[in-house]
Amino acid sequence: MKSENLIEQLAPDRKMAEPSYLQVAHKLTRLIESGEIMAGQSLPSERVLAEKLQLSRTTVRRAYDELRAKDYLSTHGRFGVAVKALPRLSPQLGRLKGFTEEMRELGMMPSTRLLERDIVTDRTISSLFRRPTTARFLRLVRVRLGDGTPLSREVAWYDLTAAPELSDWDVVGSAYQYLYDYCGISLTHGEQTIEAVMSSDAETEVFEFARPGPCLLMKRKTYSAFGQMIEYVEGTFRGDAYAYRLTLNLGSLPL
Repeated sequence: MKSENLIEQLAPDRKMAEPSYLQVAHKLTRLIESGEIMAGQSLPSERVLAEKLQLSRTTVRRAYDELRAKDYLSTHGRFGVAVKALPRLSPQLGRLKGFTEEMRELGMMPSTRLLERDIVTDRTISSLFRRPTTARFLRLVRVRLGDGTPLSREVAWYDLTAAPELSDWDVVGSAYQYLYDYCGISLTHGEQTIEAVMSSDAETEVFEFARPGPCLLMKRKTYSAFGQMIEYVEGTFRGDAYAYRLTLNLGSLPL
């Protein structure tokens, strides 16, 4: 991004109640996470940015400190600061596990922000589960976070015919653990597809992108040990944070 454009996008609105340093920090964060400011790109020194934005150097230093706290910046003395590459999560594919377990395997603290919780009937979802159109499902819309960073927005449906106890679930902790502890259902296998998409308006807002950005859309059907479909999930994961790994075994070589 050119310096002139950067300065224009970082200029705080002095009519807002939010402190100028936070405005600058939030704008920088969105530009970095959306990829408009690339990893390795240099940013102006505190003195230069303060002069360009007509702010005090202390204000700019506090803005940069906000990003340093997120480990987004590296300092290069009088030459200013540079943007670090965002850490890439590389979970291993090939085994059924929920978000909570995956985050713990990666050494991160999982958390959830519940956006919607409803008991619904839905013809399309009923068809996926091979249930009558009158079947009831628990529908959840959640933001899943690792160490406080929004990593995915997911919409999930659970079959209340198979697991009626889920209608009382407070959506705290792992759905898989709740199914096992309170419904007596052990989820043993699933079918998952992954495709590249651009973030929707809702996802762009959740991920704090400046504009729609690349994401991974994962659709998963999850089954019990008896082959009964219990869960269907559509989760959109931010593309700047995920790089999935898959172990491939080499077959027999031709002689």
